[in-house]
Amino acid sequence: MLNRIHPISIICSGYERSKAFYTNIPDLKSTGKRFEKSVSHISDLALHGEYIIELFSFPTPPQGFSQPEATGLRHLAFEVDNLDKVIEVLKSNSVLAELARTDE
Repeated sequence: MLNRIHPISIICSGYERSKAFYTNIPDLKSTGKRFEKSVSHISDLALHGEYIIELFSFPTPPQGFSQPEATGLRHLAFEVDNLDKVIEVLKSNSVLAELARTDE
């Protein structure tokens, strides 16, 4: 049912410190840095050439988990063969899944 995990997005509280941690301790490689309109920094980090973490930093991220751009895990995505079937399985187990969305 699950083919692979797509990039995990993390919103950090300190971009340079967090990037240093992920590129030094687990030895992930930065595949690029980009910026969004919201003045956020984003680094794409890879392990063995596979892009696995999207590291975000916003100027003043809200603390806690109740807001979409709060510090912490932003999203976790999976690649599957049959999305409709997976959604049925999730619903039958009382799991709420958000379909793909496009941010501004």
